[in-house]
Amino acid sequence: MTLEELYKRIDLQPEMREKLCIIGEEVNLEKVNEILQQMQELKTAESAYRKLQTVLAEDEGNLKMLYCQLECARQVCETCQAKMIPDTIFLDTMKCFPRFLEECKKKNGHMFFDRGWWTYRQTSMAIFRIGELEYERKETDGEKVISIHIPSDADLSKEAVEDSLNRAKLFFGNYYPEWKECRYTCNSWLLSPALQSMLPETSRIRSFQNRFEIIRENRDDREYMEWLFQVPGDIDPKDLPAGTSLQKNAKKYILEGGNIGSAFGILKVLSGHPHD
Repeated sequence: MTLEELYKRIDLQPEMREKLCIIGEEVNLEKVNEILQQMQELKTAESAYRKLQTVLAEDEGNLKMLYCQLECARQVCETCQAKMIPDTIFLDTMKCFPRFLEECKKKNGHMFFDRGWWTYRQTSMAIFRIGELEYERKETDGEKVISIHIPSDADLSKEAVEDSLNRAKLFFGNYYPEWKECRYTCNSWLLSPALQSMLPETSRIRSFQNRFEIIRENRDDREYMEWLFQVPGDIDPKDLPAGTSLQKNAKKYILEGGNIGSAFGILKVLSGHPHD
């Protein structure tokens, strides 16, 4: 697969494709090839990302970083094919790139790459998107765990979440058996108990929350500002949008001195059965 083919298959924005064609003439891939190889390995991806930042130096809009990470994704495609991982899972995983670019444009008014600090997880196959949710292979205090992430475009209906979870169980059992029996965790603003008073019992978010045993809360966390409101975290609360009922209720809660925060939970036993 060429880079241009990858761009097309992950639905990368046309305006970004054009910019990357120009950037590609400025980046010497041979010079950074060793770093790119390291960014494809679970244990070295983060340090490789830091090295690449230093090597690229001045990088307007972080487009050189985007170009290099997409080159990693192109190479990882071959690794996934060798492991017989379905193309749909590879492509759904790498569609994080156009999704993040679009989120950046919505928040800032123009498109640039602000998620390189995160997407080395995709280039190292730490994270896979399986259905509606993303799953990250991690080791915490020597214990293998799978951390669940909720993409901004995820369908959190009971059926869609159940399908994703069951497919993930099957996926890791088949392709990463050492993670087959590990715990599934989630650390997100979507698990915050503060949301319960803002949502009806029938809401999809509350249904998702009910799947987890909440272990601890972080009442000071403010990352929800970006995900719930799609605005910079330092915005004046009076200027927060209130286009949805949750945004409206959350804005009122914040203006009254509250903070939604986040929570960490462990997935309870699945009620469904793994299937293709």
